[in-house]
Amino acid sequence: MSDSLVFDPSKVLKAHAKDLGGGFVVNRLLPSAKRQAVGPFIFFDHFGPVTVKPEDNHDVRPHPHIGLATLTYLFDGVILHRDNLGYTQRIEPGAINLMIAGNGIVHSERKPEEQKHKTYVNHGLQLWIAVPEEKEKIPASFSHTPASAIPEITNGNATIRVLVGSAFGANSPVPTLSPTLYLDIQLPPNSQWQLPMLADEQAIYPIEGEVLVAGEALESHTMLVIDQEQSISSGECPTRFVLVGGQALGHRFMWWNFVASDKEDIEAASLAWEAGDRALGMGQVHGETERIPLPKR
Repeated sequence: MSDSLVFDPSKVLKAHAKDLGGGFVVNRLLPSAKRQAVGPFIFFDHFGPVTVKPEDNHDVRPHPHIGLATLTYLFDGVILHRDNLGYTQRIEPGAINLMIAGNGIVHSERKPEEQKHKTYVNHGLQLWIAVPEEKEKIPASFSHTPASAIPEITNGNATIRVLVGSAFGANSPVPTLSPTLYLDIQLPPNSQWQLPMLADEQAIYPIEGEVLVAGEALESHTMLVIDQEQSISSGECPTRFVLVGGQALGHRFMWWNFVASDKEDIEAASLAWEAGDRALGMGQVHGETERIPLPKR
């Protein structure tokens, strides 16, 4: 490692708060004013830790996507996923839910029935991944990888869960459409770890504790893009952060829940959602009677 490595504030991305409805506020890091993506990751939302009470309604009603893949990962809590492919899946801590929207998918994210009269904590990340242009219109699909199937390794002082992709000799079973890396990394108190460049582009985001890069603290709700090997340290408490990255896939157009390399595809998806066009994957989710209407532009 070079002794000249320093914390570069120009590579810091700051979150902005986004209310998804019902008082459910997330911290959104991507896209940002500074850059649209890190590798294939074009959307990065951090929610919680938030205490969910019986009277709270943070449910996300059925809504559509095209041209991307979504990744949902929880540190605490539970969310119930349903989609128009027929999948119903509880998302629980440590597992990975991957939904490839392709040419069109509709899903909802709700409080499970058995949680409706309970108070609990929800805390997690929801990320969107761009897919290669030639795969934007593949058939939609869904896959769930339980926590027990995610490899966990030790590298120096770090304990690393390889959520997506490959790192330090471990390979995640989560399917990918392009080179993608997603790691959950923990350090014990007062320790140091060398983070190499593991992907073409990569960034880190703190979850718990104090994350120091080249001796400088990375503030909560900020993401740091890293373009060379770096020294990562923890403070007096255990530290947890995630790394995202991979191969850049170029600019994408984004509007509402739609992502595409061609604006006309977003227009077509918008019209299909307004029309409830099942032929374009915009049909209703089984067991649901609600849907989020197309917003005004």
